[in-house]
Amino acid sequence: MSQLDRRGALRLFASLGAAGVAAPLLSACDDSGSGGSNASKGSVKIGLLLPQSGANKPLGDDMLQGFELYRSLSGGRLGGYDVQTVIADEGDNADAAKAATEKLLTQDKVTAVVGVASSATMLAVKDTIEAAHVPLIGTNASPTSLLSTLYIWRTSYVDKDPGAALGEYVASQLPAGRTAYVIAPEGIGRDAVQGFLETFGLRGGKTEANPTYVAANRTDFTQLLNPLKGSSVDAVVSFFGGAGALAFVKQYNDLGMKSTAQLYAPGFLTEGAAMLKALGGGARGIYTAMNYSADLDNSANRRFASEYARLHQNSPTTYAMASYDAAAVLDKALSLVDSQLSGETLNAAIGRVGQISSPRGDWQFNQTRSPLQKWYLRQVRVDGNDVLANTVISELATLG
Repeated sequence: MSQLDRRGALRLFASLGAAGVAAPLLSACDDSGSGGSNASKGSVKIGLLLPQSGANKPLGDDMLQGFELYRSLSGGRLGGYDVQTVIADEGDNADAAKAATEKLLTQDKVTAVVGVASSATMLAVKDTIEAAHVPLIGTNASPTSLLSTLYIWRTSYVDKDPGAALGEYVASQLPAGRTAYVIAPEGIGRDAVQGFLETFGLRGGKTEANPTYVAANRTDFTQLLNPLKGSSVDAVVSFFGGAGALAFVKQYNDLGMKSTAQLYAPGFLTEGAAMLKALGGGARGIYTAMNYSADLDNSANRRFASEYARLHQNSPTTYAMASYDAAAVLDKALSLVDSQLSGETLNAAIGRVGQISSPRGDWQFNQTRSPLQKWYLRQVRVDGNDVLANTVISELATLG
């Protein structure tokens, strides 16, 4: 897949936007749902359940920026409705998230909720959302065990998908007689590893031992990595994010593992300019699987990435993209509501939105209310301005 140079493309797209692309971009958003009429159909209140504190706050910031970008490009309306957003702090634990959700539903009386960074949050608020008959569009993690929901949708992915997208490729790269070492945090790491092993085994991939699971807050990996030197391990597959990712990559490089075993991971290991800057040169060469990259060359991404870069002086992440798409889903769904607007009628309309034209490429909801979408192989490389970037190498799979 031939992709544009990331920095050069974003500069070009942004300059075009400043010269006159902004107006067509507004009409493109209107075509997806708002329609051409200037008359408002009324107002709708949308709750944004996002981490505004704690370790996941950077994700929450990206998610908010993605949603607000789509809304601003739609003139403040979605599906012809004037939009009022209410932001609630997901926090960093399930109890805080559940309390914030209950406030959105009972006090703020929102018609829909968008957001959720943590899989633990998604499980904690499931029953509350289902009982309220208010749709929740999740824009980040979603546990594989979240099944049989009527009001919960995802514009991101199910937690096992990033690993599943990566598994077959890693197996295809292993020389004969060589193995992969798999390490992940407890909790959501098990979903990701399950997906990886399912597709890894399709190509006859072999692991050094059973996957290694560690405490979610662990940051010392030296004793686990040391024995791999001189072994048959030719690939290391890591499922860390945040502080765990920073510590793992540093220790991996400090031990000289980079010269003996290729490092692979789901995309969140290296996602975002801030994470790449923190990882530094040690991130170069890491392969990741993700459902989005800022250098994807399609018309929807040219619009999204250029406007995002112009506003925030940075490349968009998958977290921003999924929230942008959540606004696109609401835009189309609200335009389809042909009776009194409520959580029930909006939820039914979400089921009829069909294909979404997205920066990641076109996708649609599957039967489990998550995206049927393409996944991409990326590698951390230095772009034309000596800045680290997740560069798309090829398509991996369509999952969902």
